[in-house]
Amino acid sequence: MGTINVSSEAVERAIQDLLNKGEDLTAPMKSIGEEMINSTQQRFRDKEAPDGTPWADNSPVTEARKGHGRVLEGESNELAKQFSYSANSDSVEWGSLMIYGPMMYWGGTKAEFPHLWGDIPGREFVGLSDDDEDEVLAILADHLTV
Repeated sequence: MGTINVSSEAVERAIQDLLNKGEDLTAPMKSIGEEMINSTQQRFRDKEAPDGTPWADNSPVTEARKGHGRVLEGESNELAKQFSYSANSDSVEWGSLMIYGPMMYWGGTKAEFPHLWGDIPGREFVGLSDDDEDEVLAILADHLTV
């Protein structure tokens, strides 16, 4: 299992300001979790990392096995669907439920992992884009107005 820590000074500052006021942020953290899952699923449709970098195309070996150019899309397409989040009063975590999610995120080589049919380039799909940061800040701001 892999862990990716996403950090944004603006988001951290907003969260800390609310916590300093004694706010329970469980509700907005749940909203953030839902929004980040939607954003992550959109990355699979857009085939790009949180920073907008396009994902690497499939290798010729993968193309020969799969017979299509759809990146990170297995027969079930579960990697693009199976996400979850966990929220508490001061943080939220989200990510893939699939055991092979970390391999698809970070990549690996056949030399390192002999069971692979070829090298797998890393394709980032979990993270915080600039638009995501704006959405998180908007969710936190909405919490203040309730």
